[in-house]
Amino acid sequence: MKDLKKYSLLSMLILSLTSGYAQQTIQFSQYVFNGLAVNPAYAGYKEDWTANFSFRSQWVGIEGAPRTATASFDGVTDQQGKKMGLGFIAATDRLGPQNTSAFYANYAYRLQLDAEDTKRLSFGIGAGVTQYNLDGAKFISTDPGDGVIPIGNESKLRPDVRFGVYFYTPKFYIGASVMDLLSGMRKDEISTEGDYKVIRQVRHIYLTGGMMIPLSESLDLKPTFMLKEDFKGPTNLDLNAYLLISKVLWLGASYRTGVTLWDKNNLQKGLSQSDAIAGIVELQMSNRFRLGYSFDYTTSKLSSYQSGSHELSLSISFPGKRARVLSPRYF
Repeated sequence: MKDLKKYSLLSMLILSLTSGYAQQTIQFSQYVFNGLAVNPAYAGYKEDWTANFSFRSQWVGIEGAPRTATASFDGVTDQQGKKMGLGFIAATDRLGPQNTSAFYANYAYRLQLDAEDTKRLSFGIGAGVTQYNLDGAKFISTDPGDGVIPIGNESKLRPDVRFGVYFYTPKFYIGASVMDLLSGMRKDEISTEGDYKVIRQVRHIYLTGGMMIPLSESLDLKPTFMLKEDFKGPTNLDLNAYLLISKVLWLGASYRTGVTLWDKNNLQKGLSQSDAIAGIVELQMSNRFRLGYSFDYTTSKLSSYQSGSHELSLSISFPGKRARVLSPRYF
Protein backbone atom coordinates (compact mmCIF):
# COMPACT_ATOMS: atom_id res chain seq x y z
CA MET A 1 0.00 0.00 0.00
CA LYS A 2 2.88 2.36 0.85
CA ASP A 3 4.50 1.74 -2.58
CA LEU A 4 1.15 2.39 -4.26
CA LYS A 5 0.87 5.73 -2.44
CA LYS A 6 4.37 6.70 -3.55
CA TYR A 7 3.70 5.88 -7.21
CA SER A 8 0.32 7.60 -7.11
CA LEU A 9 1.97 10.72 -5.72
CA LEU A 10 4.48 10.76 -8.57
CA SER A 11 1.76 10.09 -11.15
CA MET A 12 -0.22 13.08 -9.91
CA LEU A 13 2.91 15.21 -10.21
CA ILE A 14 3.51 14.10 -13.81
CA LEU A 15 -0.12 14.60 -14.78
CA SER A 16 -0.07 18.09 -13.30
CA LEU A 17 2.86 18.87 -15.59
CA THR A 18 1.10 17.53 -18.68
CA SER A 19 -1.95 19.66 -17.99
CA GLY A 20 0.18 22.78 -18.26
CA TYR A 21 2.47 21.49 -21.02
CA ALA A 22 5.44 23.01 -19.20
CA GLN A 23 7.98 22.13 -16.55
CA GLN A 24 10.59 23.62 -14.26
CA THR A 25 14.30 23.46 -15.08
CA ILE A 26 16.58 20.96 -13.36
CA GLN A 27 17.49 21.48 -9.70
CA PHE A 28 20.99 21.27 -8.18
CA SER A 29 22.05 22.13 -4.63
CA GLN A 30 25.71 22.60 -5.66
CA TYR A 31 25.00 25.04 -8.50
CA VAL A 32 27.51 27.56 -7.04
CA PHE A 33 30.35 25.23 -8.10
CA ASN A 34 29.10 24.92 -11.69
CA GLY A 35 27.82 28.32 -12.79
CA LEU A 36 27.59 27.30 -16.45
CA ALA A 37 24.46 25.30 -15.59
CA VAL A 38 22.55 28.52 -14.82
CA ASN A 39 24.41 31.24 -16.77
CA PRO A 40 26.22 31.07 -20.16
CA ALA A 41 28.24 34.19 -19.21
CA TYR A 42 30.08 32.01 -16.67
CA ALA A 43 32.00 30.34 -19.51
CA GLY A 44 35.72 30.90 -18.98
CA TYR A 45 35.40 32.32 -15.45
CA LYS A 46 38.07 29.98 -14.05
CA GLU A 47 40.18 30.63 -17.18
CA ASP A 48 41.79 27.17 -16.99
CA TRP A 49 39.83 24.61 -18.97
CA THR A 50 37.63 22.85 -16.43
CA ALA A 51 35.33 19.83 -16.57
CA ASN A 52 32.40 19.56 -14.16
CA PHE A 53 30.23 16.51 -13.56
CA SER A 54 27.11 16.35 -11.37
CA PHE A 55 24.58 13.66 -10.54
CA ARG A 56 21.47 14.12 -8.41
CA SER A 57 19.08 11.47 -7.10
CA GLN A 58 16.04 13.27 -5.78
CA TRP A 59 13.31 12.07 -3.40
CA VAL A 60 14.89 8.68 -2.73
CA GLY A 61 12.19 6.10 -2.01
CA ILE A 62 9.66 7.34 -4.56
CA GLU A 63 9.50 5.16 -7.66
CA GLY A 64 10.31 7.16 -10.77
CA ALA A 65 11.64 10.15 -8.80
CA PRO A 66 13.91 12.64 -10.63
CA ARG A 67 17.42 11.54 -11.66
CA THR A 68 19.53 14.34 -13.10
CA ALA A 69 23.06 14.45 -14.53
CA THR A 70 25.15 17.15 -16.19
CA ALA A 71 28.60 17.34 -17.74
CA SER A 72 30.26 20.62 -18.74
CA PHE A 73 33.60 21.80 -20.09
CA ASP A 74 34.66 25.45 -20.31
CA GLY A 75 37.66 27.77 -20.40
CA VAL A 76 39.17 30.77 -22.23
CA THR A 77 40.22 30.49 -25.84
CA ASP A 78 42.87 33.25 -25.76
CA GLN A 79 45.40 32.90 -22.96
CA GLN A 80 46.75 36.45 -23.31
CA GLY A 81 43.73 38.75 -23.25
CA LYS A 82 41.34 36.10 -21.85
CA LYS A 83 38.48 37.98 -23.49
CA MET A 84 36.65 34.99 -24.94
CA GLY A 85 35.17 32.14 -22.94
CA LEU A 86 33.81 28.97 -24.50
CA GLY A 87 31.76 26.28 -22.77
CA PHE A 88 29.75 23.17 -23.52
CA ILE A 89 27.16 21.55 -21.29
CA ALA A 90 25.04 18.42 -21.63
CA ALA A 91 22.24 17.46 -19.27
CA THR A 92 19.73 14.69 -18.85
CA ASP A 93 16.75 14.69 -16.50
CA ARG A 94 14.41 11.74 -15.91
CA LEU A 95 11.14 12.02 -13.99
CA GLY A 96 8.99 8.90 -14.13
CA PRO A 97 7.89 8.41 -17.76
CA GLN A 98 9.40 11.74 -18.83
CA ASN A 99 13.00 12.20 -20.00
CA THR A 100 14.64 15.45 -21.12
CA SER A 101 18.09 15.67 -22.72
CA ALA A 102 19.84 18.88 -23.75
CA PHE A 103 23.13 20.11 -25.18
CA TYR A 104 24.30 23.74 -25.35
CA ALA A 105 27.36 25.52 -26.70
CA ASN A 106 28.08 28.77 -24.82
CA TYR A 107 30.17 31.81 -25.73
CA ALA A 108 31.13 34.63 -23.35
CA TYR A 109 32.80 37.95 -24.12
CA ARG A 110 34.73 39.03 -21.02
CA LEU A 111 35.49 42.73 -20.50
CA GLN A 112 38.53 43.57 -18.32
CA LEU A 113 37.58 46.43 -15.97
CA ASP A 114 40.85 47.16 -14.14
CA ALA A 115 44.58 47.07 -14.83
CA GLU A 116 45.16 44.28 -12.30
CA ASP A 117 42.57 42.10 -14.05
CA THR A 118 40.64 41.39 -10.86
CA LYS A 119 37.29 42.63 -12.18
CA ARG A 120 35.50 41.41 -15.28
CA LEU A 121 32.06 41.91 -16.80
CA SER A 122 31.01 39.02 -19.01
CA PHE A 123 28.20 38.74 -21.56
CA GLY A 124 27.24 35.23 -22.60
CA ILE A 125 24.98 33.50 -25.08
CA GLY A 126 24.20 29.82 -25.42
CA ALA A 127 22.56 27.91 -28.26
CA GLY A 128 21.51 24.30 -28.29
CA VAL A 129 18.81 21.68 -28.63
CA THR A 130 16.55 19.90 -26.16
CA GLN A 131 14.85 16.56 -26.71
CA TYR A 132 11.64 15.87 -24.79
CA ASN A 133 10.47 12.28 -24.50
CA LEU A 134 7.43 10.78 -22.75
CA ASP A 135 6.77 7.05 -22.43
CA GLY A 136 3.01 6.54 -22.22
CA ALA A 137 3.45 2.87 -21.25
CA LYS A 138 4.75 3.96 -17.82
CA PHE A 139 1.51 5.76 -16.90
CA ILE A 140 -1.24 4.03 -14.93
CA SER A 141 -4.45 5.18 -16.59
CA THR A 142 -7.81 4.99 -14.81
CA ASP A 143 -9.64 6.01 -17.99
CA PRO A 144 -8.66 3.83 -20.99
CA GLY A 145 -8.32 5.85 -24.16
CA ASP A 146 -7.54 9.07 -22.28
CA GLY A 147 -6.22 11.44 -24.96
CA VAL A 148 -3.92 13.23 -22.50
CA ILE A 149 -1.75 10.09 -22.15
CA PRO A 150 0.13 8.93 -25.28
CA ILE A 151 -0.09 5.29 -26.33
CA GLY A 152 3.66 4.88 -26.94
CA ASN A 153 6.71 7.13 -26.91
CA GLU A 154 6.27 10.78 -27.78
CA SER A 155 9.45 12.70 -28.61
CA LYS A 156 10.17 16.23 -29.80
CA LEU A 157 13.44 18.02 -30.59
CA ARG A 158 13.52 21.76 -29.91
CA PRO A 159 16.16 24.43 -30.59
CA ASP A 160 16.80 26.92 -27.83
CA VAL A 161 18.81 29.99 -26.81
CA ARG A 162 19.93 31.36 -23.45
CA PHE A 163 21.56 34.65 -22.46
CA GLY A 164 23.40 35.91 -19.38
CA VAL A 165 25.47 38.64 -17.73
CA TYR A 166 28.11 37.97 -15.06
CA PHE A 167 30.23 40.41 -13.03
CA TYR A 168 32.90 39.33 -10.58
CA THR A 169 35.76 40.47 -8.38
CA PRO A 170 37.92 38.25 -6.10
CA LYS A 171 35.39 38.73 -3.28
CA PHE A 172 32.04 39.36 -4.97
CA TYR A 173 29.92 38.23 -7.90
CA ILE A 174 26.47 38.82 -9.30
CA GLY A 175 24.84 37.34 -12.39
CA ALA A 176 21.55 37.32 -14.26
CA SER A 177 20.40 35.01 -17.02
CA VAL A 178 17.39 34.08 -19.11
CA MET A 179 17.05 30.38 -19.93
CA ASP A 180 14.79 28.72 -22.53
CA LEU A 181 14.34 31.98 -24.42
CA LEU A 182 12.52 30.40 -27.36
CA SER A 183 9.92 28.64 -25.20
CA GLY A 184 7.78 31.75 -25.01
CA MET A 185 7.93 32.31 -28.77
CA ARG A 186 6.36 29.10 -30.03
CA LYS A 187 3.00 27.40 -29.71
CA ASP A 188 2.50 23.92 -28.33
CA GLU A 189 2.80 21.39 -31.14
CA ILE A 190 0.35 18.52 -31.46
CA SER A 191 1.64 15.03 -32.07
CA THR A 192 0.65 13.35 -35.36
CA GLU A 193 -0.38 10.27 -33.36
CA GLY A 194 -3.15 12.02 -31.49
CA ASP A 195 -4.02 15.14 -29.57
CA TYR A 196 -1.33 14.69 -26.92
CA LYS A 197 0.92 17.71 -26.43
CA VAL A 198 4.58 17.19 -25.57
CA ILE A 199 5.76 18.75 -22.32
CA ARG A 200 8.35 21.50 -22.76
CA GLN A 201 10.37 23.87 -20.64
CA VAL A 202 9.12 27.34 -19.76
CA ARG A 203 11.22 30.48 -19.80
CA HIS A 204 13.23 31.02 -16.61
CA ILE A 205 15.06 34.02 -15.19
CA TYR A 206 17.91 33.49 -12.73
CA LEU A 207 19.51 36.04 -10.41
CA THR A 208 22.57 34.84 -8.51
CA GLY A 209 25.07 36.51 -6.21
CA GLY A 210 27.59 35.91 -3.49
CA MET A 211 30.66 37.19 -1.67
CA MET A 212 33.75 36.04 0.22
CA ILE A 213 34.21 37.36 3.77
CA PRO A 214 37.60 36.63 5.42
CA LEU A 215 37.11 35.64 9.06
CA SER A 216 40.70 34.70 9.85
CA GLU A 217 43.86 33.56 8.08
CA SER A 218 42.45 30.05 7.66
CA LEU A 219 38.70 30.65 7.67
CA ASP A 220 36.44 32.37 5.11
CA LEU A 221 32.67 32.74 4.87
CA LYS A 222 30.88 32.60 1.52
CA PRO A 223 27.14 33.50 1.56
CA THR A 224 25.33 33.13 -1.77
CA PHE A 225 21.80 33.23 -3.15
CA MET A 226 19.87 32.19 -6.25
CA LEU A 227 16.44 33.52 -7.22
CA LYS A 228 14.59 31.56 -9.91
CA GLU A 229 11.43 32.83 -11.62
CA ASP A 230 9.33 31.24 -14.38
CA PHE A 231 6.21 33.50 -14.08
CA LYS A 232 3.94 30.43 -13.86
CA GLY A 233 4.91 28.53 -10.70
CA PRO A 234 6.16 29.75 -7.30
CA THR A 235 9.21 32.00 -7.21
CA ASN A 236 12.09 29.96 -5.77
CA LEU A 237 14.87 31.29 -3.52
CA ASP A 238 18.02 29.41 -2.49
CA LEU A 239 20.00 30.83 0.45
CA ASN A 240 23.44 29.31 1.04
CA ALA A 241 26.36 29.79 3.41
CA TYR A 242 29.76 28.08 3.20
CA LEU A 243 32.78 28.03 5.49
CA LEU A 244 36.11 27.60 3.68
CA ILE A 245 38.64 25.99 6.01
CA SER A 246 42.36 26.38 5.16
CA LYS A 247 41.44 26.95 1.48
CA VAL A 248 40.75 23.22 1.23
CA LEU A 249 37.44 22.19 2.83
CA TRP A 250 34.04 23.76 2.18
CA LEU A 251 31.27 23.11 4.72
CA GLY A 252 27.91 24.57 3.73
CA ALA A 253 24.21 24.66 4.33
CA SER A 254 21.36 25.67 2.04
CA TYR A 255 17.71 26.59 2.53
CA ARG A 256 15.29 26.44 -0.39
CA THR A 257 11.88 28.09 -0.21
CA GLY A 258 9.22 29.80 -2.25
CA VAL A 259 8.80 33.56 -1.98
CA THR A 260 5.93 35.81 -2.98
CA LEU A 261 7.03 38.72 -5.15
CA TRP A 262 3.53 39.39 -6.47
CA ASP A 263 0.15 37.68 -6.45
CA LYS A 264 -0.10 34.80 -8.94
CA ASN A 265 -3.76 34.02 -9.39
CA ASN A 266 -3.09 30.61 -10.98
CA LEU A 267 -1.47 29.20 -7.82
CA GLN A 268 -3.39 27.44 -5.07
CA LYS A 269 -3.68 29.51 -1.91
CA GLY A 270 -2.36 28.41 1.48
CA LEU A 271 0.48 26.18 0.21
CA SER A 272 3.63 25.87 2.32
CA GLN A 273 6.54 27.91 0.93
CA SER A 274 9.30 25.88 2.58
CA ASP A 275 10.89 23.27 0.31
CA ALA A 276 14.18 21.82 1.61
CA ILE A 277 17.32 22.27 3.64
CA ALA A 278 20.67 20.83 2.54
CA GLY A 279 24.09 20.06 3.97
CA ILE A 280 27.02 20.40 1.54
CA VAL A 281 30.66 19.26 1.76
CA GLU A 282 33.26 20.17 -0.87
CA LEU A 283 36.88 19.02 -0.78
CA GLN A 284 39.54 20.80 -2.85
CA MET A 285 41.84 17.80 -3.15
CA SER A 286 44.43 19.72 -5.22
CA ASN A 287 44.64 22.62 -7.66
CA ARG A 288 43.07 20.31 -10.23
CA PHE A 289 40.47 18.22 -8.40
CA ARG A 290 37.38 19.12 -6.36
CA LEU A 291 34.88 16.58 -5.01
CA GLY A 292 31.49 17.47 -3.53
CA TYR A 293 28.49 15.84 -1.86
CA SER A 294 25.20 17.25 -0.62
CA PHE A 295 22.14 15.84 1.11
CA ASP A 296 18.73 17.52 0.91
CA TYR A 297 16.06 17.03 3.55
CA THR A 298 12.60 17.93 2.28
CA THR A 299 10.66 20.22 4.61
CA SER A 300 7.38 20.11 2.69
CA LYS A 301 4.60 17.50 3.11
CA LEU A 302 6.49 15.32 0.61
CA SER A 303 8.98 14.48 3.39
CA SER A 304 6.90 11.57 4.70
CA TYR A 305 7.00 9.80 1.31
CA GLN A 306 10.76 9.85 0.63
CA SER A 307 14.20 9.75 2.24
CA GLY A 308 15.84 12.92 0.99
CA SER A 309 18.00 13.71 -2.04
CA HIS A 310 21.66 12.91 -2.74
CA GLU A 311 23.96 14.85 -5.04
CA LEU A 312 27.56 14.21 -6.14
CA SER A 313 29.85 16.55 -8.06
CA LEU A 314 33.38 16.38 -9.46
CA SER A 315 35.50 19.13 -10.98
CA ILE A 316 38.75 18.63 -12.90
CA SER A 317 40.91 21.54 -14.09
CA PHE A 318 43.52 21.39 -16.85
CA PRO A 319 46.03 24.19 -16.23
CA GLY A 320 47.95 25.47 -19.22
CA LYS A 321 51.68 26.16 -19.36
CA ARG A 322 51.19 29.77 -18.29
CA ALA A 323 51.22 30.78 -14.63
CA ARG A 324 47.93 30.39 -12.83
CA VAL A 325 45.68 33.39 -12.31
CA LEU A 326 46.73 35.70 -9.47
CA SER A 327 43.28 35.98 -7.89
CA PRO A 328 41.77 32.70 -6.64
CA ARG A 329 38.51 31.50 -8.18
CA TYR A 330 36.09 30.99 -5.30
CA PHE A 331 32.86 31.17 -7.31
